[in-house]
Amino acid sequence: MSTKAGLRPWLSATRCMRRSQLSVLQHRRNVFTSSDQPFPLQSPDDWQSLQDRRIRFKMLVDLFSEHGSNVTRDNTFQPHHQLHRPLAPSEATLSALIAAGAHFGHAKSLLNPNFMPYAYGVRAGITIIDLDSTLPLLRRAANLTRAVVARDGTVVFVGTRPDLRAVVRKAAERIGPQAFHVGERWLPGTLTNKLQLFGSDVTRGQRITPDLVIFLNPLANIHAIRECAIQHIPTIGIVDSNVDPRVVMYAIPANDESPRAAELIAGVLSIAGREGTVLRDREVQIKELRQSRYMRAQERGTTRYVADRD
Repeated sequence: MSTKAGLRPWLSATRCMRRSQLSVLQHRRNVFTSSDQPFPLQSPDDWQSLQDRRIRFKMLVDLFSEHGSNVTRDNTFQPHHQLHRPLAPSEATLSALIAAGAHFGHAKSLLNPNFMPYAYGVRAGITIIDLDSTLPLLRRAANLTRAVVARDGTVVFVGTRPDLRAVVRKAAERIGPQAFHVGERWLPGTLTNKLQLFGSDVTRGQRITPDLVIFLNPLANIHAIRECAIQHIPTIGIVDSNVDPRVVMYAIPANDESPRAAELIAGVLSIAGREGTVLRDREVQIKELRQSRYMRAQERGTTRYVADRD
């Protein structure tokens, strides 16, 4: 009993200390919580001081925002932009081609002699492609694609590697119903033996022969290029340093093994095709407008045709 009587004062003192510590912590929490809350505006001077603080804060933000960076995810390069948001032909630059790795060729020992006009040099045994010649040839191919689609022509994108299937599918979808894609395998005889493959009914009722074929890996589809040459179909192809540029009609010297380079080139050509679709739709609208004006003039009893000033 004496031992318990001796421990009671110590236990009671410990309990009091714990309570005091909890009260201090609770007081600190209340103080911090109350300091985060805005002070009530009790007088016009409080309102004036609040406005002054806001003005000073805005001035600091305006002052230091000029020295900060304006780089965001939308205005900087992202790997997925070339596939989902490609560049227009007028926006294609040398820096975009370099970022896509389009300047890397094959080994020096694999250099095709006919590729020499498009070779910039050799570094570490690798042929470097001259992008100063790639960019104007890319824009020339884009102009051709735009012109073909504007005249109601059909375009076929061919990329038979697994990493090119999404590229050719996106490019064809971007143009619309006038574009098609081949991502698995080019069936031999698609153009030269179309009567046996598709049948007479399909051959008569639909357009089987395209007006333009774009190859993203022409070396693996040399038989398809041969069929296009037999049918006199213009071809565009990404030509690497180990390929003869004369195999296609419109060569684009670039790295054909880089998916990013293929995405960039196919995206630029598909945007050009979409611009051709817009031009064709505009011409159709103008023709319909002229036809409607002519019909209204016929109904009024006059044969005078008023040309569209637009």
